[in-house]
Amino acid sequence: MTAYELAGKVVLITGGTGGLGTATARALLSRGARVGLVDLHPNTPDIAAGLSPSDVTGFTADVCDRDALDAAVAHVCERFGRVDVVIANAGIMGRGSTLRAMPAPAIDKVLAVNVNGAVNTVNAAMKQIVANQGHVVLISSMFAFVNGTGAIPYAMSKAAVEQLGRGLRVELAQHGASATTAYFSLIQTNMIRNGVDEDPAISELLARMTPRPLLKRLEPDEAAHAIAHAIERRSPRVIRPARWTPLSVLRGVINPVIDAHLTRDPKVRALLGKLEGLRVR
Repeated sequence: MTAYELAGKVVLITGGTGGLGTATARALLSRGARVGLVDLHPNTPDIAAGLSPSDVTGFTADVCDRDALDAAVAHVCERFGRVDVVIANAGIMGRGSTLRAMPAPAIDKVLAVNVNGAVNTVNAAMKQIVANQGHVVLISSMFAFVNGTGAIPYAMSKAAVEQLGRGLRVELAQHGASATTAYFSLIQTNMIRNGVDEDPAISELLARMTPRPLLKRLEPDEAAHAIAHAIERRSPRVIRPARWTPLSVLRGVINPVIDAHLTRDPKVRALLGKLEGLRVR
């Protein structure tokens, strides 16, 4: 596909008031786009106006509520006339836990926001994306292709988002539209601070499972500009840090070896026991 000019385009972003959401809005504004921010935060309209009163509009909505997202798309269309790009960025991580110890409502919530919310977002904007030969961005994660022990529902959700992005890429091509799946490592956002940094067991587990060079943190602006660049190129995927790319490409060979090692690692067992609140035997 040819390059996609963002100047004059209208982009809807869910999870728009979080670290990555607002950073992406800024990156898109710098390229001449107009932006609709959608978020649960009750002050979303004020936050949007703070970014740009003329080129950003905000709408408070829950991505788990399809009707609310339909209303959000209608609001952005009323304000800017159209939607060309949709970025399904809203997501949650939850507290680290083994699946055995995780309450059912917590599992349901992660899957509802991260999977159903992404599907709702895409479907609410689909008519506009097809009509305008636009673009969809799905925010996946390195957890789509690494072992998700200690955060299984989150890893499941990001693997599901990966499949959503891959399938949409093919389905949208006939309409002249396209899709990008974004895979990021840990981004310096409140979600990571609350879900990883404040939980020593999860932090230690990640360090045990992942080579140190791969745990390089991303700043929100770095991830945001990678998203904007991927939209401009209609790229099928974007991976940051790029050092994760070989693991993504070779996952079918590398992952069975990693999984076998982790099942035998006594330190991993001890950390999982701590997460489960049980004495390791």
